[in-house]
Amino acid sequence: MSTTSDLKEIVRGKYGQAASQVQAGKSRCCGTAPSLASCCDPITSNLYDAGQAGEVPNAAMQASLGCGNPTALAELKAGETVLDLGSGGGIDVILSARRVGPTGKAFGLDMTDEMLALAEENKRESGLANVEFLKGEIENIPLPDSAVDVIISNCVINLSGDKDRVLREAFRVLKPGGRLAVSDVVVRAEVPAAIRKSMELWVGCIAGALSEDDYRSKLVQAGFAGIDVEVTRVYGVEDAHTFLAAEGLDVDAIANEIDGKFVSAFIRATKPASCCAPGCCSR
Repeated sequence: MSTTSDLKEIVRGKYGQAASQVQAGKSRCCGTAPSLASCCDPITSNLYDAGQAGEVPNAAMQASLGCGNPTALAELKAGETVLDLGSGGGIDVILSARRVGPTGKAFGLDMTDEMLALAEENKRESGLANVEFLKGEIENIPLPDSAVDVIISNCVINLSGDKDRVLREAFRVLKPGGRLAVSDVVVRAEVPAAIRKSMELWVGCIAGALSEDDYRSKLVQAGFAGIDVEVTRVYGVEDAHTFLAAEGLDVDAIANEIDGKFVSAFIRATKPASCCAPGCCSR
């Protein structure tokens, strides 16, 4: 049985390889044009519109491995401090920094050296002074208590083997009244064992997916309130062929267990402004 540390190393390796390919000029071809959709997986493709694409360096767009667009839905305000968990090449950090303006700040947290190096290059190219990238793990956020107004994340929490700790850490670093606004994959039924066994699919945000009820429960246990789950994409059997067949799975044999069962969702929650929720009074 694979351990959390095994999973972490697989994720680190996969995302490091993706960053290296972008730095080497090998396009992942996941841009915004519909004509590119055929060479992209259905989860990571066509998440940003042309206007947003024009706000970030091309390498940041090419390195995007998310399942949504949290910056478009997080309602960021000027002067706010934002933290992106698992920031990768920095696309959502750069977009957030532009939203919060020069009086705000956007942090990106990532554990992969190659992604951090790519993010720093993208920061330099963007010319933004209100961006800072941190090396670390989302289970141990290297920021003090009550440090940020908003936490975003783009299909990364599912990659963690300890989601409860991630959410507790997110709650800790949010200011009272702060907001969690993340994109993630959610499962609507029991995940077939064949998918759960594939560690590679953790990297694709699939095998680690929580049900909506589990996600809500973990957020409540961490202390969050005002929880809302909004479905943004529904994946059918045709989509499943793209990201499961390559793993050697017989998609047709498990089609009924897959069709419409995996969705991308935007998950919102709030840290109460004044609370005695679990973990709140002790801080």
